[in-house]
This record gives sequence, C-alpha cells and structure tokens, in this order.
Amino acid sequence: MNTEKINLLETYLSLYINPMDVLKAGQTGQSPYVILDVRNAPAQVKKDQIKGAVALPAKDLAAHLSELDKAKTYVVYDWNGGTILGKQAVLILLKAGFDAFELAGSLEGWKGMNLPLETIQ
Repeated sequence: MNTEKINLLETYLSLYINPMDVLKAGQTGQSPYVILDVRNAPAQVKKDQIKGAVALPAKDLAAHLSELDKAKTYVVYDWNGGTILGKQAVLILLKAGFDAFELAGSLEGWKGMNLPLETIQ
C-alpha cells in the first residue's frame, strides 16, 4: 500500500478549505471564519476582493498577529492556487497558534464559481 503517499496527501489537503463551506458559514451570520486577503498589492491593482474579506498583505501579517483573535479560524487567499503567499500566510498563522486554512482555488477559483465579491475602494 502507498501509506506514505496517502499520509502526505492527507496532510496537504488538510491545509485547504472548500469555498462553499466558507460561503455557507458566512450566510449564517455566525461564521467562525475570518477571510484574509493576503495579496501583496495595492488596492488599485487588486480592484476587488471576496466579500467581507480583510486585507492583510502576507508581507505584513507577522507584524499584525497581536491584532488577530485566536478564537477565530482564518481563511487566507492569494491570486491563485499556484502562488505561495497563501501558503506562507497559513504557515505564519499556524506557527503562531492560530487555526488557519488556505482557500481552495484561491481568488481565481472563487471568481470562477461566481461567488460574492466586492469592489475595493
């Protein structure tokens, strides 16, 4: 049996959360999730974000950990799943004792499913 491969894949997949789970939790009004937009870009470049997301660039995350609530679960996203900012942000949060996931599909996947967005002012 491929136990090592299975264990590796289970660990890898445990780092991600399904966008539909995040969306459904948000519709209850009592979501345990805080969505963090960790893209390192100015608002005029980003243009939009996941509705209700908090912009906290990955480059600044470590300096703002004291402002975060350890009772919440953080869901981070970057431009797409191929970039590393989301993974770096999850690592920073986990090392600091927070519950955290990377949003499966990142912003690109969220947009592809036509899920709620908001314009960044």
